[in-house]
Amino acid sequence: MPQDQILTIGDHRTRPEEIYRCLKKGDKLRLGKDAMNRIVRCREYLDNTLKKGGIHYGINTGFGHLCDVVIKNDQLEQLQENLLLSHACGTGDTIPDEVSRAMLLLKIKNLSLGHSGVRLELVNRLTDLYNSGAAPVVYEQGSLGASGDLAPLAHLCLPLIGAGKVSWKGKTVEAKDYLKENGWQPMKLASKEGLALINGTQFSSGYGICATVRAKLLLKLANLCAALSLEAFNCHTGPFNPLIHKIRPHEGQSRVASEVLSWLNESDINLRDKQHVQDPYSFRCIPQVHGACFDNINNVYDILNTEINSVSDNPLIFPEEDQILSGGNFHAQPVAFAMDHLALGLCELASISERRIYQLINGHRGLPVCLIMDAGINSGFMILQYSAASVVSLNKQLATPASVDTIISSIGQEDHVSMAANAATKTWKITNNTFNVLAMEFFTAMQAITLRQGIKTSPEIVELHNDYRKRVTILEKDRALSDDVEVTKVFLEELFDHWLDEM
Repeated sequence: MPQDQILTIGDHRTRPEEIYRCLKKGDKLRLGKDAMNRIVRCREYLDNTLKKGGIHYGINTGFGHLCDVVIKNDQLEQLQENLLLSHACGTGDTIPDEVSRAMLLLKIKNLSLGHSGVRLELVNRLTDLYNSGAAPVVYEQGSLGASGDLAPLAHLCLPLIGAGKVSWKGKTVEAKDYLKENGWQPMKLASKEGLALINGTQFSSGYGICATVRAKLLLKLANLCAALSLEAFNCHTGPFNPLIHKIRPHEGQSRVASEVLSWLNESDINLRDKQHVQDPYSFRCIPQVHGACFDNINNVYDILNTEINSVSDNPLIFPEEDQILSGGNFHAQPVAFAMDHLALGLCELASISERRIYQLINGHRGLPVCLIMDAGINSGFMILQYSAASVVSLNKQLATPASVDTIISSIGQEDHVSMAANAATKTWKITNNTFNVLAMEFFTAMQAITLRQGIKTSPEIVELHNDYRKRVTILEKDRALSDDVEVTKVFLEELFDHWLDEM
């Protein structure tokens, strides 16, 4: 990011990492001149076309099943406002502020590509809304991922017309009060604008980019946890030899093996006495399992990177070609498949992590049972493994694909839907669950490394261990471990902030 901490929405492709970093660091947005020119040119074309007459779906007709109902010119403004109000019927929990703000940013990006016919004034207000730090209140449930994410996007955009609520300055306020405090009047929507606001995949894609960038960070954490557990369990490093991966050249497999070995650079792990010939699969097959997750995440990343730099509106306006076309770019099937696939990869990272926790507490290879001295009176890490197993089991239940389902809607007009929103929200839950399990492994492996007095590990792990011990002391007798896990998560979030700057 530039030092002025501004993300410009212009001609260049906006990468998921840029967006996630912008969200986390509170950077501002601005529209580039090229984006503004596209928006203005498209709106001028639409206005000129409407003056010539003709029927255009969603511009001067009803919506969905009501597409054949022609709307009078003096009702077009009311049509667009009614669209937002009628579609704002989400339910369930409200979504995290960072996802709401991701939706805002993606909607601005989508409209900036110049095929939606909205006024520059509207996109500028969305940008002002984002830059104020506000997050419109959006509900988790209500989208089929059919004509895009209709209900969530309606809630997202209600504040433009002075309706709905926003999360702002640490509290939830009525949108009309938020507008008043900022000195803004509610907007009057012009033709096509309400439809452009609610058509699109910004709800599922907003969750998607947060989950996907987070997944990249989780994979790096999983590789670090794996290295710590290898060290703690006195494992062989032969399974990470490049020769093995050269003859099965999946990119992720080689990359993971190399990264894990880099964490162990200058460790004496290969010089220690070993009574065992091989290690369990949760250690020996780290390159293959984590590597497959690496490839999975990268594939999902590519799909999301394309999606967020595309136009998912309808109808689409092509000023240069003198055409207004109605199509299906708002259908979120690509995002639905991507989210379901990401869920599988994240589940595996958590699953193999829990298996390493299980091995570390079993009292093998010179480690005390449950990683606690005076076991019996103390239970040590016994129930921590239970907790990790519970989370892993929940992940498996959540990983059932949403994208295989479809339910007819809009009185038969929308007869095949993607369920991308459900795929995205459940994958977000899996993302958070996987972080919890990896934090438990980090905590467990650090305990085991501390107990292995006299070993020489890598300088990087020594520094990490020493910093961690300033936050979480070694467990010598039973205490409430959830407190330690929460502190561990804060410690790891700080690592994530550092890694994010390097992405």
